[in-house]
Amino acid sequence: MPQTQTPAPQAQQAPLMQTPPQVITVKDFNYLKDMLSWELLAMKKCSHFAKECSDTDIRTEIDKAGQMHLRHYNLLLKHLQNDNNAAMKSVPQQGQ
Repeated sequence: MPQTQTPAPQAQQAPLMQTPPQVITVKDFNYLKDMLSWELLAMKKCSHFAKECSDTDIRTEIDKAGQMHLRHYNLLLKHLQNDNNAAMKSVPQQGQ
C-alpha cells in the first residue's frame, strides 16, 4: 500500500519588526557586516559593468541597480551608528 506524505505543519513566524532594536548583538553586528560587504560588492559590480556596457538603456538600468545597492548600504550603515553601550544600559539585566 503506497504511503502518502502529509505536509509538515508550518512553523509559527514571529511578527515583523517595524523598527530596529536599539541594541546590536554580536550576531546582529556580524550579519550587518556581511550585508554591507554584499551591498558594496554589488555596487562595485554594477559600476564596472555599466562602464563596460555600450547600450545606453542597459547602462542606465545597471546604474539604477547600483544606486539601489548604495541606498541599501547607507541604510545598513545607519543601523551601526548608535551608541551600543548607552543602549545596553537601558536593557534589563537578569538576576536583578
